[in-house]
Amino acid sequence: MRLLRRTRGPMTCAEVARRLQRYLDGNLDDGRAQQLAAHLEMCRDCGMEAETYLDIKAALAAHGTGPLPDDALARLADFARRLADEHE
Repeated sequence: MRLLRRTRGPMTCAEVARRLQRYLDGNLDDGRAQQLAAHLEMCRDCGMEAETYLDIKAALAAHGTGPLPDDALARLADFARRLADEHE
């Protein structure tokens, strides 16, 4: 028996917020990554959020100070959760 795949519609801002970090890290499957990229092209708010994350990652990489302290990672994760909640 062949299972039918559900056709995915466009992603919402809330869905993008939940998946953005994985997308930026290259950890989404191709289908979801394409959906998310399409949303970022159309949605100014989500696009700016993605740019902010990329700027933060670039600034951290430029400093080359090694791993971040655990509390810094926790604060960034909390920030991402609050942004996701704002989109719901």
